[in-house]
Amino acid sequence: MNLIMRFINNRARFTIAEIQREFKISRATAIRDMNEIQAMGFPLTTELGRGGGYNVLQNQYLPTVRFTPEELKAIFISFIASKNSQLPYLQNRRSITEKLIGIASQTQHDELIELNQLLLFENTNPANPNLLELDDAAPAELNQLISLAARDKHLRLTYEPSPGWPQLMDVYVLHILNANAHWLVEVYDLDTDAFRYLPVEMLRDSAISEQKLMRSEQEILSQKRLGARESNLVVKLDATGIQRFKRLHPPGIILSFTGMFQSSGIFNVQLDVTDEETLTYYADWLLFLGKGVAFERIPDELRSILEERLRGKCGHFN
Repeated sequence: MNLIMRFINNRARFTIAEIQREFKISRATAIRDMNEIQAMGFPLTTELGRGGGYNVLQNQYLPTVRFTPEELKAIFISFIASKNSQLPYLQNRRSITEKLIGIASQTQHDELIELNQLLLFENTNPANPNLLELDDAAPAELNQLISLAARDKHLRLTYEPSPGWPQLMDVYVLHILNANAHWLVEVYDLDTDAFRYLPVEMLRDSAISEQKLMRSEQEILSQKRLGARESNLVVKLDATGIQRFKRLHPPGIILSFTGMFQSSGIFNVQLDVTDEETLTYYADWLLFLGKGVAFERIPDELRSILEERLRGKCGHFN
């Protein structure tokens, strides 16, 4: 109904046929919707006959948006749950929260305060009951990166892994993700022909690339899928492993569910076996996933680290 009201709000005159085409609904549904909109107080007059339609008496008029008490609580609770999640557009979220509080009645206002004190989500601060507090802080470059990638995924990034040592990168953006409380951008590095995960907090002055994209999106995605099939680490998980995977996993790993009700799953990774730090991290993480881990494929280098960790505790490693 809101979409229809916004559609007709910008028109001095319209017909039922236009509503049918725009919203792909039947004539009966369109007429019923228009009757409801008129009953809500939208200022329309009706012209009967073959060339008839509707006239808007007062353009730029929309009824006040009203929330039920349950809807207001649902929106507010979603804001509480998102605290400290480093979400983008923080300033906009603050203004939305202020508007929600502004339209609440005194009773609803009191209920929201009570909810804020009653409900606890991971990373929220029970010591500070300030209703308007949104104290997460996403990287400064995140909003700009999202806006650019929504227009064109072929970007020119300034990447600064060390202060004072910026690097220019010509990339194709695949995803922007939050992993383990950090924002990362998954890119295909066109200069090195490699897929990389870059911390957004280390980006400076992103812009749409002026260079010609030499590979199509389909070619880039096909190369990524091919790399996944050739992964040297393929792991099966039981239900416990899946729950722990959801709590913590390296960025970019996709878990495919293989059992009913998400009772089992599988993922694959291509590891650099010369990177000792990465191998050590994966060994620790795989042990964290629990005893229900089964390996279809594993590099000898990683197997050796795990065997060393498990020797004397779990017997021979399979």
